[in-house]
Amino acid sequence: MKNIIEDYKLPIIGGSGGLLIGVSIVSFGFFKTLFVLLLVGIGLSIGYYIQQQGMFDK
Repeated sequence: MKNIIEDYKLPIIGGSGGLLIGVSIVSFGFFKTLFVLLLVGIGLSIGYYIQQQGMFDK
């Protein structure tokens, strides 16, 4: 079982993400979901920038 999860890790993550986005659109609406995805993208970009700069490395 562990081997299957390791082999199909990215498709499982992609499918889970698609399911989460689909449920969010149905529950909250398209534009609210789009706004949340935009904020998540901005947060990921800031986190990646901070990691590359090494601001919190000790």
